[in-house]
Amino acid sequence: MLNQLRPHQLRAMSMLRQSLGSGKRRPMLQAPTGFGKTILGASIVDGALKKGNRVTFVVPALSLIDQTVQAFWREGIKDVGVIQGNHELTNSARAVQVASVQTLQRRAFPDTDVIVIDEAHRWFKTYEDWMTDPLFERVPFIGLSATPWTKGLGKYFDDLLIAATTADLIEAGYLSKFRVFGPSSPDLSKVRTVAGDYHEGDLGELMDKPQLVADVVSTWCKLADNRPTLVFAVNRAHAKSLRDQFEQVGVQTGYIDAYTDVDEREEIRRQFHSGALRVVCNVGCLTTGVDWDVRCIVLARPTKSEMLFVQMIGRGLRTADGKQDCLILDHSDTHQRLGFVTDIGHQTLDDGNSKKAQGTQRDQAEALPKACPACSFMKPAKVHTCPSCGFEPERRSDVETVDGSLVALDGSKRKYSPDEKRRWYAELLGFACENGKSQKFALAQYRQKFGEWPYKKNGVRPVKPSDEVKSYVKSRMIAYAKRQAQVQNRSAAA
Repeated sequence: MLNQLRPHQLRAMSMLRQSLGSGKRRPMLQAPTGFGKTILGASIVDGALKKGNRVTFVVPALSLIDQTVQAFWREGIKDVGVIQGNHELTNSARAVQVASVQTLQRRAFPDTDVIVIDEAHRWFKTYEDWMTDPLFERVPFIGLSATPWTKGLGKYFDDLLIAATTADLIEAGYLSKFRVFGPSSPDLSKVRTVAGDYHEGDLGELMDKPQLVADVVSTWCKLADNRPTLVFAVNRAHAKSLRDQFEQVGVQTGYIDAYTDVDEREEIRRQFHSGALRVVCNVGCLTTGVDWDVRCIVLARPTKSEMLFVQMIGRGLRTADGKQDCLILDHSDTHQRLGFVTDIGHQTLDDGNSKKAQGTQRDQAEALPKACPACSFMKPAKVHTCPSCGFEPERRSDVETVDGSLVALDGSKRKYSPDEKRRWYAELLGFACENGKSQKFALAQYRQKFGEWPYKKNGVRPVKPSDEVKSYVKSRMIAYAKRQAQVQNRSAAA
């Protein structure tokens, strides 16, 4: 007996019926994390069975075969066979066939009336061959994906159905709220780009440096409050370095990569939920098909991919008893490149012809989130006062004091040459070193002074700060201390 559908699931089924009824044969259903994609898939299968149709449900990984079969069983769909190696449930006579795409690559396509492709953003040449086969020209192919933004997907699917967005599900209480901190800003200027994302080798070499690894762990110890945490690393060496560093400070930590077998993964999951493991470091293996009770996400893997970013964050957005929100510790600057997960979305499928994302939900020119200079909390665009610590960046007026004289501004700051800006950054680094501050402190002071990040900061070495730089920084620190005192006074009065 199928579970009762939620409003957004009912809306998705209605949209699907309308799409197929209008003559479409390749609809794509966008189902964000928390949508209840298992229930949605079971409803699609159940509806097809009631019409006397045979259904093939395709998954992109062998590890998802048994998980899908068990999910269908829980929903009362028992007439299920499997197409995968010598699986014990192999039975081509059953009305529902759960197939792995890896097996279909080596076999003839099954005789079926309806095909559902799960995680359809993970594209395989087999799908193209199947969907363009004249024998299946009129057979419906229904795609399911939380992130159907793969380049060229619109050449094969003809209708994008968006019944709800991540923001919709958070507002309705089906997904958890989240808070983001951006405690690190890795310099990615020398990392190459391959196929639209950072080169993994370059990225691994950069992110696996002892200082960056230690920063991930120390930040978690400071902010995460021992929450059950998934850490996304660049590669196996990086993930193991992170695991080792966590364990050195007494945090029991698991490790999963593509070579971790099913039984070991299940044992890690069990220990994670029992509290025996507080952190699990992984390499791109826990982005889909994972419904763990995760309350903190650590992004130690920079990416330009909206799909990967949304999938990683999605692992922490499921609701759970006692869960107030998901804490996201972004050591990759990804939020400052792509925005919040609720900002990302597209209204049409990419047909492969446009170099730019089609129908983006957010105006790309709109300001992106920024890290609070005081506490690293990621503030939404145009939010002046930090919601986390109360820090208020000083607002610039029409008059600025410079070197003892009053200078009227015409809407722009005093012009500084590139050499002057470079000198300022070097002296800010020097001030940070002399006063036990981090490089991030120097970056924040520079941005507050110039309204931008230092350009080509690589190669700039700390130098002894001038009186001008010392005075500037001390004035900002005094102003910050006064604002903090005001915030505390207001809180006490309230």
